[in-house]
Amino acid sequence: MKENDTVKLLRECDAGVKMGVSSINEVLPDVKAKDLRDDLAYCRSQHETLQADIKKELNKYGDHGKDPAVAAKSMSWMKTNMKMAMNDSDKTIADLITDGCNMGVKSLHRYLNQYSAADSESKGIATRLIGLEDNLAKQLRKYL
Repeated sequence: MKENDTVKLLRECDAGVKMGVSSINEVLPDVKAKDLRDDLAYCRSQHETLQADIKKELNKYGDHGKDPAVAAKSMSWMKTNMKMAMNDSDKTIADLITDGCNMGVKSLHRYLNQYSAADSESKGIATRLIGLEDNLAKQLRKYL
């Protein structure tokens, strides 16, 4: 059970970190303020570092990870493009990314509870990802 929960938690972290990187990449070209661009680029690099750690852990179990759900990615893309078409300000970007961070934190907490038999390494990774998402949401408040 422990190995099964570990792999499942790591897969969800993998999908979450991929979604985070994708979302940042989608809005980054439209960012106007240098500080916001720097905050997002830094967070993306932290996500990419964590993604490498996730991949390393998944490799131990012979697993290739998980991509974000197609429906979730599509809905995110549509929401982003609709909001940006109406108002392409940094405030809109901060709002979109903050919403994504909050959804990520909520989902990751749910997965931590659901896969409670996961090993401490994978729980630590999930907790690190929650921290990244939570910190970014807090950093973006000044742009809202």
